[in-house]
Amino acid sequence: MTREMRERPVAAVLGAGSWGTALAILLAQPQSTGIVRLWDRTPLLIRSITAERENRRYLPGLQLSPDIIPVEAIAEALEGAACVVVAVPSGAVRAVVTLAAPYLAPGCDLVLASKGLEPETGLLPYQVAEAVLGTGVSLIALSGPNLAAEIANGVPAAAVAACPDLAAAERIAALFHHSRFRVYTSDDRIGVEVGGAVKNVLAIAGGVSDGLGFGDNTKAALLTRGLAEMARFGAALGARRDTFYGLAGVGDLMATAASRLSRNWRVGEGIARGEPLPIILERLGQVAEGVPTAPAVVRLAAEKGIEVPVCATVARLLAGDESPRDAVDALMTRSRDSRQEITF
Repeated sequence: MTREMRERPVAAVLGAGSWGTALAILLAQPQSTGIVRLWDRTPLLIRSITAERENRRYLPGLQLSPDIIPVEAIAEALEGAACVVVAVPSGAVRAVVTLAAPYLAPGCDLVLASKGLEPETGLLPYQVAEAVLGTGVSLIALSGPNLAAEIANGVPAAAVAACPDLAAAERIAALFHHSRFRVYTSDDRIGVEVGGAVKNVLAIAGGVSDGLGFGDNTKAALLTRGLAEMARFGAALGARRDTFYGLAGVGDLMATAASRLSRNWRVGEGIARGEPLPIILERLGQVAEGVPTAPAVVRLAAEKGIEVPVCATVARLLAGDESPRDAVDALMTRSRDSRQEITF
């Protein structure tokens, strides 16, 4: 490592998938004063990025800035990093944070950019990190309507940095903010992470609706009911309901449930066409967070005594326990006593 690399302010991104690479691109914008180290659990991927100066597997065709330094050793990636971004699937957050823990710089900010629940425990990403690290590190959630390919290509977007310590949220907002990526702040970290998790499940429902050939009316009704589920579920976990009216709630849901760039939407569309889930996931080549998150949401909602009929329907569809048309019929024919589902 050169002297210049050691002395310049550094951020580290853990996870070189499409989202992690997009975030590294954001952090390496021309106005940035430091380098960005990009690490992944797959050394072959890092070697490929190093040799080709692009991530041909996940974001082909985009040349990476010289300020993005791919590294194979996590200790090297984290050396002196004041900001560490975890951008791995939710099921891998615990393992990656555990690997990182011995090398985190004192007082660093750890940004959780994963959107889901830990499948086995139902914990949110920040809760997983807190279980590993304790309370000595600032844990900031970053979420919003952020499709990785659009972010990497400079399409204007916005996000929320959330932490009960608003000063930490402001530091991250300032670090990521530029003319094409506006970052707001919130102290409702729970709400922001719940929105990022549940919207993936609802996006699968949106893909099913589109794949069955239903119209915009159907999809609007389905997603509105789903948004109310998201708010009820989040409130039971300690979130503020108004968070779900914002970027990390309805905003992220609008993007993920409507775009063909969305992996979760594509899962739903494939299910509607009768394709086996393993085939759909193999074709995607990346994790669709809504798949492991759906049953985790349903289990946690049952523990809290909350009805989540749209999420529960998605979980049954993913398990192969119900056909797509029967699932939609069941949702549409629920008792009229369930009208409160569409209210916040």
